[in-house]
Amino acid sequence: MAAVRTAMRKTREILRQKWELGQSHRQVSRSVRVSVGTVSETVSRAQVAGIVEWTAVQALDDATLDLRLYGGITPNATRTMPDFVEIHRELHRAGVTLQLLHLEYLEKHSDGYRYSQYCEHYRQWRGRQRRSMRQVHHAGDKCFVDYAGKTPHYINRATGEIVDVELFVAVLGASNYTYAEATASQRGVDWISSHMHAFEYFKGVTAAVVCDQLKSGVAIACRYEPQVQRTYEELATHYGTVILPARPRKPKDKPKVEVAVQVVERWILARLRNEAFFSLAALNARIAELLTQLNDRMMRVYGVSRRQLFEQMDRPALRALPYERFTYGDWAKAKVNIDYHVVYEFHYYSVPQALIHEEVELRVSAQIVEVYFRGQRVASHTRSFVRGKHTTVREHMPSAHRKHGEWSPSRLIIWGATMGPQTARMMEALMADRPHPEQGYRSCLGILHLERVAFQDLSPHVFRSIPPLVPVGVAV
Repeated sequence: MAAVRTAMRKTREILRQKWELGQSHRQVSRSVRVSVGTVSETVSRAQVAGIVEWTAVQALDDATLDLRLYGGITPNATRTMPDFVEIHRELHRAGVTLQLLHLEYLEKHSDGYRYSQYCEHYRQWRGRQRRSMRQVHHAGDKCFVDYAGKTPHYINRATGEIVDVELFVAVLGASNYTYAEATASQRGVDWISSHMHAFEYFKGVTAAVVCDQLKSGVAIACRYEPQVQRTYEELATHYGTVILPARPRKPKDKPKVEVAVQVVERWILARLRNEAFFSLAALNARIAELLTQLNDRMMRVYGVSRRQLFEQMDRPALRALPYERFTYGDWAKAKVNIDYHVVYEFHYYSVPQALIHEEVELRVSAQIVEVYFRGQRVASHTRSFVRGKHTTVREHMPSAHRKHGEWSPSRLIIWGATMGPQTARMMEALMADRPHPEQGYRSCLGILHLERVAFQDLSPHVFRSIPPLVPVGVAV
């Protein structure tokens, strides 16, 4: 390691004690707390520079004295100092190490610092930066999400009521590229929709999503093994990412989004304080405008904007979006009743009749109700909001029920016509005589049953001798 330069304050004190007080080298050494060799070298440099009196030293400022004694050249000043901002930026890229960057540095500056000094200078520089820069986030690796503590609002035009809403914030770890939107609540449907909008804003998906352990994302909070909410887990599977919940009450696990929330509150929310909005859509439109300005704004530490860093690092490393958007769905458990139907919000949906008395899971979206048994989908229905009614698939019914379901007045009359026009007229009369046509089904089936019995027990000659059926209109 190169020798440490003596501070100019001590250099002046050495020369003062030597030439004004007449102290020996050893006495000056003990007083100024430097080595005897340092005292000797300082006096020699002053003599070579033509400075032999204390009054001459007093007449010079520090810069001029440094130039006279050392020629303005500090130890290792001829070596080119590495670009620490560039080093820090490059370390965000996947697979980039300090050793690789040092080799590239030596290719440009063959007389530059060796590896140990290169790393030491970088560590010293990094230690002088903000705390948020101490973590190294690789490009495309993590997206941090959270809700802001301060909330925006809009005015209900009809009632004049002030409606408070939530502010969702997502930020990419490597580039600090930020997304924000206002949502009606922190409920699951809003939480999932905000993630989808963030991925579409980034035009890609990170390898992991780091979130707080709020109820919309984590079903069972735990420091060690939190249980991710079912729909949130489905979202991660659909987009090819994973969910990494931060530890409860540990903001240092997600410092990126903590800082991003603060930035959004200062550069977006604060600018909305004197503006009025009359719908959530209008509020989000204004937030989108300010968000563009935020991402285009130059960052002091990096010397570039968030958007520029995003295009250079995160954008190429993000995973592609799936072809179809994720469809939100709530999960619920239900038991199959004896009529092979399950109930959700007072409407009944059929399942295969073999699952009677089994417990199944329902995944309910805005349009579809899906039924799962042991992880396999066994039924799917268009969602209905009609209370007390049934949605039944014919294939789910037992064979006897399917046959009964096929009965109708017209079909029974057609069956009767195969026996003769008199039989058809008789069946019409039976169903017309009842308050409801289905009340005549059993009588009609009894007549049809006579045909089968007649053909089984009587010869054709005898069957033809049976008197004609009772004329239409005669009571039975």
